[in-house]
Amino acid sequence: MAANRIARLEAPTFQRRPTAVVQALADYWALTKPDVNLLIAIVTSAGFYLGYPVQYGGLPVGLLFHTVVGTMLVSGGTGTLNQFVERRFDAQMRRTSRRPIASGKIEPARALRFGISLLVVGTAYLASVNLLASLLAALTTLTYLAVYTPLKRKTPLCTLAGAFPGAVPPLIGWAAAQGTLSIESWMLYSVVFLWQFPHFMAIAWMYREDYERAGYFVLPRDDRKTSFMVWQSILPSLVLVGLSGVATFKGHEGRIYFGGTFLCSVWMLYYASHLALVKTNTAARRLLVASVVYLPVVFLFMILDRLCAK
Repeated sequence: MAANRIARLEAPTFQRRPTAVVQALADYWALTKPDVNLLIAIVTSAGFYLGYPVQYGGLPVGLLFHTVVGTMLVSGGTGTLNQFVERRFDAQMRRTSRRPIASGKIEPARALRFGISLLVVGTAYLASVNLLASLLAALTTLTYLAVYTPLKRKTPLCTLAGAFPGAVPPLIGWAAAQGTLSIESWMLYSVVFLWQFPHFMAIAWMYREDYERAGYFVLPRDDRKTSFMVWQSILPSLVLVGLSGVATFKGHEGRIYFGGTFLCSVWMLYYASHLALVKTNTAARRLLVASVVYLPVVFLFMILDRLCAK
Protein backbone atom coordinates (compact mmCIF):
# COMPACT_ATOMS: atom_id res chain seq x y z
CA MET A 1 0.00 0.00 0.00
CA ALA A 2 2.87 2.31 0.75
CA ALA A 3 4.18 1.67 -2.76
CA ASN A 4 0.78 2.54 -4.22
CA ARG A 5 0.68 5.83 -2.30
CA ILE A 6 4.15 6.73 -3.59
CA ALA A 7 3.08 5.93 -7.14
CA ARG A 8 0.01 8.14 -6.82
CA LEU A 9 2.11 11.01 -5.48
CA GLU A 10 4.69 10.74 -8.24
CA ALA A 11 2.25 10.35 -11.15
CA PRO A 12 1.01 13.97 -11.21
CA THR A 13 4.62 15.22 -11.16
CA PHE A 14 5.46 13.01 -14.11
CA GLN A 15 2.42 14.29 -15.99
CA ARG A 16 3.13 17.94 -15.29
CA ARG A 17 6.64 17.91 -16.78
CA PRO A 18 5.61 17.32 -20.41
CA THR A 19 2.83 19.87 -19.99
CA ALA A 20 5.31 22.47 -18.74
CA VAL A 21 7.60 21.81 -21.70
CA VAL A 22 4.73 22.11 -24.18
CA GLN A 23 3.57 25.33 -22.54
CA ALA A 24 7.08 26.78 -22.67
CA LEU A 25 7.37 25.91 -26.35
CA ALA A 26 3.97 27.50 -26.99
CA ASP A 27 5.08 30.68 -25.18
CA TYR A 28 8.28 30.96 -27.21
CA TRP A 29 6.30 30.26 -30.36
CA ALA A 30 3.92 33.10 -29.43
CA LEU A 31 6.90 35.43 -29.09
CA THR A 32 7.56 35.09 -32.82
CA LYS A 33 4.06 36.40 -33.69
CA PRO A 34 3.09 33.37 -35.81
CA ASP A 35 -0.02 35.01 -37.26
CA VAL A 36 2.10 37.83 -38.69
CA ASN A 37 4.74 35.33 -39.77
CA LEU A 38 2.20 33.35 -41.77
CA LEU A 39 1.25 36.40 -43.80
CA ILE A 40 4.92 37.25 -44.31
CA ALA A 41 5.60 33.71 -45.51
CA ILE A 42 2.76 34.01 -48.05
CA VAL A 43 3.89 37.31 -49.58
CA THR A 44 7.57 36.27 -49.52
CA SER A 45 6.69 33.07 -51.39
CA ALA A 46 4.60 35.03 -53.87
CA GLY A 47 7.44 37.50 -54.41
CA PHE A 48 9.81 34.61 -55.05
CA TYR A 49 7.50 32.91 -57.52
CA LEU A 50 6.71 36.12 -59.41
CA GLY A 51 10.37 37.11 -59.49
CA TYR A 52 11.74 33.79 -60.68
CA PRO A 53 12.54 34.07 -64.43
CA VAL A 54 10.36 31.80 -66.55
CA GLN A 55 13.26 30.98 -68.87
CA TYR A 56 15.09 29.29 -66.00
CA GLY A 57 12.65 26.39 -66.10
CA GLY A 58 10.98 24.75 -63.11
CA LEU A 59 10.63 26.57 -59.81
CA PRO A 60 13.48 25.70 -57.38
CA VAL A 61 11.39 24.54 -54.44
CA GLY A 62 14.44 24.06 -52.22
CA LEU A 63 15.60 27.64 -52.72
CA LEU A 64 12.08 28.89 -52.06
CA PHE A 65 11.93 26.85 -48.85
CA HIS A 66 15.24 28.24 -47.58
CA THR A 67 14.16 31.79 -48.44
CA VAL A 68 10.91 31.47 -46.51
CA VAL A 69 12.58 29.80 -43.51
CA GLY A 70 15.27 32.49 -43.30
CA THR A 71 12.71 35.27 -43.64
CA MET A 72 10.48 33.77 -40.94
CA LEU A 73 13.44 33.41 -38.57
CA VAL A 74 14.31 37.08 -39.02
CA SER A 75 10.65 38.08 -38.69
CA GLY A 76 10.27 35.96 -35.56
CA GLY A 77 13.35 37.54 -34.02
CA THR A 78 12.05 41.00 -34.86
CA GLY A 79 8.67 40.23 -33.31
CA THR A 80 10.35 38.88 -30.18
CA LEU A 81 12.56 41.94 -29.74
CA ASN A 82 9.58 44.20 -30.35
CA GLN A 83 7.76 42.50 -27.47
CA PHE A 84 10.88 42.80 -25.33
CA VAL A 85 11.12 46.55 -25.95
CA GLU A 86 7.40 47.14 -25.39
CA ARG A 87 6.85 44.69 -22.54
CA ARG A 88 5.87 47.34 -19.97
CA PHE A 89 3.39 48.95 -22.35
CA ASP A 90 2.00 45.62 -23.52
CA ALA A 91 1.11 44.83 -19.91
CA GLN A 92 -1.16 47.90 -19.83
CA MET A 93 -3.24 46.87 -22.84
CA ARG A 94 -5.97 44.25 -22.80
CA ARG A 95 -5.04 43.24 -26.34
CA THR A 96 -1.41 42.46 -25.49
CA SER A 97 -1.36 41.84 -21.73
CA ARG A 98 -1.32 38.06 -22.24
CA ARG A 99 1.79 38.10 -24.39
CA PRO A 100 4.54 35.89 -22.91
CA ILE A 101 6.83 38.66 -21.63
CA ALA A 102 4.10 41.08 -20.55
CA SER A 103 2.31 38.34 -18.60
CA GLY A 104 5.51 37.12 -16.93
CA LYS A 105 5.54 33.70 -18.61
CA ILE A 106 8.99 34.34 -20.08
CA GLU A 107 11.71 36.38 -18.42
CA PRO A 108 12.78 39.45 -20.43
CA ALA A 109 16.45 38.39 -20.46
CA ARG A 110 15.57 35.01 -21.94
CA ALA A 111 13.32 36.61 -24.52
CA LEU A 112 16.11 39.01 -25.47
CA ARG A 113 18.57 36.15 -26.01
CA PHE A 114 15.97 34.21 -27.97
CA GLY A 115 15.17 37.17 -30.23
CA ILE A 116 18.82 37.97 -30.94
CA SER A 117 19.51 34.30 -31.68
CA LEU A 118 16.67 34.14 -34.19
CA LEU A 119 17.89 37.32 -35.88
CA VAL A 120 21.51 36.17 -36.14
CA VAL A 121 20.60 32.70 -37.38
CA GLY A 122 17.95 33.99 -39.77
CA THR A 123 20.18 36.70 -41.28
CA ALA A 124 23.04 34.23 -41.76
CA TYR A 125 20.64 31.66 -43.20
CA LEU A 126 19.31 34.16 -45.73
CA ALA A 127 22.86 35.25 -46.60
CA SER A 128 23.57 31.68 -47.65
CA VAL A 129 20.58 31.93 -50.00
CA ASN A 130 21.11 35.43 -51.35
CA LEU A 131 23.08 38.36 -49.96
CA LEU A 132 20.63 41.01 -51.18
CA ALA A 133 17.73 39.19 -49.53
CA SER A 134 19.68 39.01 -46.28
CA LEU A 135 20.53 42.73 -46.40
CA LEU A 136 16.88 43.61 -47.04
CA ALA A 137 15.81 41.51 -44.05
CA ALA A 138 18.43 43.11 -41.80
CA LEU A 139 17.42 46.61 -42.93
CA THR A 140 13.79 45.77 -42.25
CA THR A 141 14.58 44.70 -38.69
CA LEU A 142 16.71 47.77 -38.02
CA THR A 143 14.06 50.17 -39.35
CA TYR A 144 11.22 48.42 -37.55
CA LEU A 145 12.92 48.36 -34.14
CA ALA A 146 14.91 51.60 -34.27
CA VAL A 147 12.43 53.85 -36.10
CA TYR A 148 8.88 52.53 -36.08
CA THR A 149 8.78 51.09 -32.56
CA PRO A 150 9.89 54.25 -30.70
CA LEU A 151 7.79 56.50 -32.96
CA LYS A 152 4.62 54.73 -31.78
CA ARG A 153 4.96 56.67 -28.54
CA LYS A 154 5.71 60.00 -30.21
CA THR A 155 3.60 60.60 -33.31
CA PRO A 156 0.68 59.13 -35.29
CA LEU A 157 2.98 59.21 -38.31
CA CYS A 158 4.46 56.00 -36.93
CA THR A 159 2.11 54.11 -39.29
CA LEU A 160 3.84 55.70 -42.26
CA ALA A 161 7.27 54.89 -40.81
CA GLY A 162 6.26 51.30 -40.15
CA ALA A 163 4.81 50.80 -43.63
CA PHE A 164 8.26 51.09 -45.23
CA PRO A 165 9.83 48.06 -43.52
CA GLY A 166 6.49 46.27 -43.38
CA ALA A 167 6.31 46.08 -47.18
CA VAL A 168 9.75 44.51 -47.69
CA PRO A 169 8.92 40.73 -47.54
CA PRO A 170 7.93 40.43 -51.24
CA LEU A 171 11.19 42.20 -52.13
CA ILE A 172 13.09 39.59 -50.13
CA GLY A 173 11.40 36.81 -52.08
CA TRP A 174 12.02 38.58 -55.39
CA ALA A 175 15.69 39.23 -54.57
CA ALA A 176 16.23 35.60 -53.59
CA ALA A 177 14.74 34.44 -56.91
CA GLN A 178 16.42 36.94 -59.22
CA GLY A 179 19.38 38.35 -57.33
CA THR A 180 18.22 41.88 -58.09
CA LEU A 181 15.17 44.14 -57.89
CA SER A 182 13.13 45.50 -60.79
CA ILE A 183 10.15 47.78 -61.40
CA GLU A 184 7.81 44.82 -61.03
CA SER A 185 9.19 44.03 -57.58
CA TRP A 186 8.53 47.59 -56.46
CA MET A 187 4.94 47.28 -57.66
CA LEU A 188 4.55 44.36 -55.25
CA TYR A 189 6.11 46.54 -52.59
CA SER A 190 3.60 49.31 -53.34
CA VAL A 191 0.64 46.97 -52.90
CA VAL A 192 1.81 45.81 -49.47
CA PHE A 193 2.84 49.35 -48.49
CA LEU A 194 -0.62 50.79 -49.19
CA TRP A 195 -2.44 47.77 -47.76
CA GLN A 196 -0.95 48.36 -44.31
CA PHE A 197 -2.77 51.65 -43.73
CA PRO A 198 -6.40 50.43 -43.72
CA HIS A 199 -5.24 47.22 -42.03
CA PHE A 200 -3.60 49.03 -39.13
CA MET A 201 -6.24 51.75 -38.90
CA ALA A 202 -8.82 49.03 -38.29
CA ILE A 203 -6.71 47.71 -35.39
CA ALA A 204 -5.97 51.20 -34.08
CA TRP A 205 -9.65 52.14 -34.04
CA MET A 206 -10.76 48.91 -32.37
CA TYR A 207 -8.20 49.29 -29.60
CA ARG A 208 -7.88 53.08 -29.48
CA GLU A 209 -8.59 53.22 -25.72
CA ASP A 210 -6.05 50.49 -25.10
CA TYR A 211 -3.40 52.35 -27.06
CA GLU A 212 -4.10 55.62 -25.26
CA ARG A 213 -3.91 53.92 -21.87
CA ALA A 214 -0.48 52.53 -22.73
CA GLY A 215 0.75 55.89 -24.05
CA TYR A 216 0.83 55.11 -27.75
CA PHE A 217 0.18 57.80 -30.36
CA VAL A 218 -1.11 55.59 -33.17
CA LEU A 219 -4.00 58.04 -33.44
CA PRO A 220 -4.03 61.76 -32.59
CA ARG A 221 -5.22 62.56 -29.06
CA ASP A 222 -7.42 65.50 -30.11
CA ASP A 223 -10.38 66.03 -32.45
CA ARG A 224 -8.27 65.00 -35.45
CA LYS A 225 -8.48 61.35 -34.37
CA THR A 226 -11.51 60.55 -36.51
CA SER A 227 -10.38 62.39 -39.64
CA PHE A 228 -6.93 60.81 -39.34
CA MET A 229 -8.43 57.33 -39.26
CA VAL A 230 -10.78 58.12 -42.15
CA TRP A 231 -8.09 59.42 -44.49
CA GLN A 232 -5.59 56.70 -43.67
CA SER A 233 -8.24 54.07 -44.33
CA ILE A 234 -9.90 55.43 -47.46
CA LEU A 235 -7.10 57.14 -49.41
CA PRO A 236 -4.69 54.14 -49.56
CA SER A 237 -7.62 51.83 -50.36
CA LEU A 238 -8.62 54.14 -53.21
CA VAL A 239 -5.06 54.16 -54.55
CA LEU A 240 -5.02 50.36 -54.43
CA VAL A 241 -8.04 50.34 -56.76
CA GLY A 242 -6.14 52.52 -59.22
CA LEU A 243 -2.93 50.53 -58.84
CA SER A 244 -4.62 47.37 -60.13
CA GLY A 245 -5.34 49.17 -63.38
CA VAL A 246 -1.89 50.75 -63.67
CA ALA A 247 -0.20 47.34 -63.50
CA THR A 248 -2.41 46.06 -66.31
CA PHE A 249 -2.03 49.08 -68.58
CA LYS A 250 1.74 48.94 -68.18
CA GLY A 251 1.70 45.32 -69.32
CA HIS A 252 3.00 43.79 -66.11
CA GLU A 253 -0.13 41.76 -65.36
CA GLY A 254 -3.08 40.43 -67.35
CA ARG A 255 -6.84 40.23 -67.18
CA ILE A 256 -7.02 37.71 -64.34
CA TYR A 257 -4.92 39.96 -62.15
CA PHE A 258 -6.83 43.08 -63.12
CA GLY A 259 -10.29 41.61 -62.63
CA GLY A 260 -9.55 39.86 -59.36
CA THR A 261 -7.47 42.63 -57.83
CA PHE A 262 -9.88 45.35 -58.91
CA LEU A 263 -12.81 43.56 -57.24
CA CYS A 264 -10.78 42.89 -54.07
CA SER A 265 -9.65 46.52 -53.89
CA VAL A 266 -13.21 47.81 -54.34
CA TRP A 267 -14.32 45.34 -51.66
CA MET A 268 -11.77 46.69 -49.18
CA LEU A 269 -12.57 50.28 -50.14
CA TYR A 270 -16.20 49.55 -49.31
CA TYR A 271 -15.33 48.40 -45.78
CA ALA A 272 -12.94 51.32 -45.29
CA SER A 273 -15.72 53.70 -46.34
CA HIS A 274 -18.19 51.97 -44.07
CA LEU A 275 -15.83 52.43 -41.12
CA ALA A 276 -15.41 56.10 -42.03
CA LEU A 277 -19.17 56.57 -41.99
CA VAL A 278 -20.23 54.66 -38.88
CA LYS A 279 -16.96 54.69 -36.87
CA THR A 280 -17.82 51.61 -34.82
CA ASN A 281 -15.66 48.77 -33.57
CA THR A 282 -17.78 46.33 -35.54
CA ALA A 283 -17.05 48.18 -38.77
CA ALA A 284 -13.35 48.28 -37.87
CA ARG A 285 -13.37 44.52 -37.28
CA ARG A 286 -14.94 43.92 -40.67
CA LEU A 287 -12.31 46.08 -42.34
CA LEU A 288 -9.63 44.12 -40.49
CA VAL A 289 -11.00 40.81 -41.77
CA ALA A 290 -11.26 42.21 -45.30
CA SER A 291 -7.65 43.39 -45.20
CA VAL A 292 -6.37 40.04 -43.92
CA VAL A 293 -8.16 38.28 -46.79
CA TYR A 294 -7.17 40.89 -49.37
CA LEU A 295 -3.39 40.50 -49.41
CA PRO A 296 -3.02 36.73 -49.99
CA VAL A 297 -5.91 36.74 -52.49
CA VAL A 298 -4.34 39.54 -54.54
CA PHE A 299 -1.01 37.72 -54.69
CA LEU A 300 -2.88 34.56 -55.63
CA PHE A 301 -4.40 36.38 -58.61
CA MET A 302 -0.91 37.50 -59.64
CA ILE A 303 0.31 33.91 -59.52
CA LEU A 304 -2.70 32.59 -61.44
CA ASP A 305 -2.19 35.27 -64.05
CA ARG A 306 1.39 34.16 -64.59
CA LEU A 307 0.43 30.48 -64.68
CA CYS A 308 -2.18 31.13 -67.36
CA ALA A 309 0.29 33.18 -69.40
CA LYS A 310 2.71 30.25 -69.74
